[in-house]
Amino acid sequence: MGASEWFLLLALSVLWGGAFFFGKVAVGELPPLTVVLGRVSLAAVALVAVVHALGGRMPRDLRVWGAFLVMGAINNVIPFSLIFWGQTQIASGLASILNATTPLFAVVFAHVLTRDERMTPARLVGVAVGIGGVVAMIGPQALDGLGTDVLAQAACLGASAVYALAGIYGRRFKAMGVPPLVIAAGQVTCSSVLMLPLVLLVDRPWTLAMPSPAAWGALVGLALACTALAYVIFFRVLATAGATNLLLVTFLIPVSAILLGTLVLGERLEPRHFVGMALIALGLAAIDGRLPAALRSLAGWGAGARATGGQGEE
Repeated sequence: MGASEWFLLLALSVLWGGAFFFGKVAVGELPPLTVVLGRVSLAAVALVAVVHALGGRMPRDLRVWGAFLVMGAINNVIPFSLIFWGQTQIASGLASILNATTPLFAVVFAHVLTRDERMTPARLVGVAVGIGGVVAMIGPQALDGLGTDVLAQAACLGASAVYALAGIYGRRFKAMGVPPLVIAAGQVTCSSVLMLPLVLLVDRPWTLAMPSPAAWGALVGLALACTALAYVIFFRVLATAGATNLLLVTFLIPVSAILLGTLVLGERLEPRHFVGMALIALGLAAIDGRLPAALRSLAGWGAGARATGGQGEE
């Protein structure tokens, strides 16, 4: 990935890092399915309005809308519902660690389902090191609940697997020539259509108490920042860097959350945070290919130096 892709990935990690906080606030007052509907429907209104304000138009091709429908199901409806339900049972720290397994699923799925994103030992090592960095950064105590609330943890892992599939499926939009802004708008619009009957049937929102201003603020933050803006960035990076590299964002989310807490809230960085950041950086470099390339270059330089030295002695 180039500098622009890394910058966008960092921006995406900041936006999605806030989603765990906003989601925890929202599900404190609203059922998970209702939170998902609020998130995607508000984002759909905002994105479609932006598309038209910029002089664009939504596609009329039914094939494209069919792809939007599938993408909305596997990138929004299913994973959002699983994560928000999981967060009603387990802590956000454990949920974010389980979410960090997404690149592992992506490496495996991309190897099986694509021709140009093959599995390599360096990528597998990088994923393992990155997950270790997330655990170190958040703190091993976040794993205290591992093994209890098994269904909630399985839900978060299932969401990670579905996210990985969505990253691979979404590659097709580049070949269709659909701009990232339109993809994001179409995806969340279809997600809203899928969620509405579920919420009406299961949650019956007209029977719920009126949410507090904090819950409304969390929904707006989820919709506009963590969904609308985030998915424009998501599809742009996907088109240029591929699914495996894109889903590295799950390693960067804890880094962003901790740095924001330090800069905005005055929280202190602890030694484990630096250890975690270092491990994540090593994992990212291994998956991106930079670390293996640097090691090969260093090994080649050392072999060349030894050969030159040996010739001089002769």
